[in-house]
Amino acid sequence: MIENQEIRAAKVLGPLGEILTLEALPSVDTRRWTIRREAEVVAAVVGALLTLDEALERYELSVEEFASWQRSIERSGMAGLRVTLLKHYRERYERQNRY
Repeated sequence: MIENQEIRAAKVLGPLGEILTLEALPSVDTRRWTIRREAEVVAAVVGALLTLDEALERYELSVEEFASWQRSIERSGMAGLRVTLLKHYRERYERQNRY
């Protein structure tokens, strides 16, 4: 019966090495997303502190928006979340995939 139970973490390691709990996550009324806040939400979902559905509902995000954050972090780390560098990292990733 254990495999049918939902496994939920009480805390996870955040993007800057800090401990994240539900209380430490960005506020539910966050409207200005910094790269740190975006990375914290991704870390919470990856670490099972929140489910993807909970994060999408809690922060009123689309699946595409969350997926773009996660892809950016996987490809280029937190720096990949910088909007001003988005084109640079996208081109770099595309070049790497060609060769």
